Amino acid sequence: MKYDFDTVIERRNTNSIKYDPLSRRKPEDVLPLWVADMDFAVPPCVQDALTSRAQHGIFGYSEPGASYYAAVQSWFKNRFDWDTEKEWLCITPGVVNALYLAVRAFTKAGDAVLIQQPVYYPFASSIQKTERTLLVNELVYKDGKYSIDFEDFENQIKKAKLFILCNPHNPVGRVWTRSELIRMGEICLRYGVKIISDEIHQDIIFSPNKHLVFTALDSRFADITITCTAPSKTFNLAGLNHANIFIANKELRARFKQEYESCGLSQPNIMGLISCEAAYADGAQWLDELLDYLSGNMALLDNFLQSNIQKIKLVKPEGTYLAWLDCRELGLSSKELDAAITNKAKLWLNDGPMFGKGGNGFQRMNAACPRSILQKALDALLRMVC
Repeated sequence: MKYDFDTVIERRNTNSIKYDPLSRRKPEDVLPLWVADMDFAVPPCVQDALTSRAQHGIFGYSEPGASYYAAVQSWFKNRFDWDTEKEWLCITPGVVNALYLAVRAFTKAGDAVLIQQPVYYPFASSIQKTERTLLVNELVYKDGKYSIDFEDFENQIKKAKLFILCNPHNPVGRVWTRSELIRMGEICLRYGVKIISDEIHQDIIFSPNKHLVFTALDSRFADITITCTAPSKTFNLAGLNHANIFIANKELRARFKQEYESCGLSQPNIMGLISCEAAYADGAQWLDELLDYLSGNMALLDNFLQSNIQKIKLVKPEGTYLAWLDCRELGLSSKELDAAITNKAKLWLNDGPMFGKGGNGFQRMNAACPRSILQKALDALLRMVC
């Protein structure tokens, strides 16, 4: 491999929330594998671009130029066969920020918004903290895989104004198929429900699965959808606060921008622009090697559990670098499980219930780390259960 994913990089004392346990009431000696940023250095092309810009020495108000739009459009065309227009693009400080903006722009207080739990916890927060009504279409877990209860989905959609889709799904790792996406889209069209499609993990897909951009499946879907993307998960750029939000419908885009401006937001972070353009222009090979490495990590994790800890099972991910661990056979309550993970295994994972009631008995582990670190975590789990 051309790129190094094995070297362990010290992240303590770098203002990293991932490695700051005391402020989050965790023991100081825990191994952090929780929040979704990677323990890998960004691609050299990104480091070089940021270094060059830093040496310029001036960081005034900035806007994206033609080369930025070209890099973004080329990335989505080459990776997903999705033709985008410059006019569709709204740049925000992040996808979570865009979720809140879209919920406020397209619903009013009291309106119902549907999500599919267990799911990334800011989905629920964006609804509850804006005084909207939370609806849940609980995913069905059977024979080691999650699926959609479409009868319940349609019953819930009838009461909703907005649906937040997670694809690839965090934390359960599903990459929704064409038929699943089209069926959800048709139901939303039938009842006049708008869609926020969070596709931030779209680049982290394991073969033979393929990410399908939801709005690219049908022009009617594009007319009701806000597509949320960012280079942050793909290239480990979360701290630069930069996301690309695509809205094809002119009226929806105007409403979203109005909500954005009402928050006092304007020009994007120059380093976010620089890093995104560099990554999309020259980071493809780095990503391909990263995917090979992550696939190896997931295989190691799965094989280790099957060989040594049969009571903990990996829900095999089709996408994302987040491992969803089914720990229910340990016979512990969620509170007892989290305490054992923290105090006996000395690991810092995400407790399953934070993603919804379907997360009881589960833990989320970030597997985007050097293999030696992952092995250390697996050995710790083994000691915990022995």
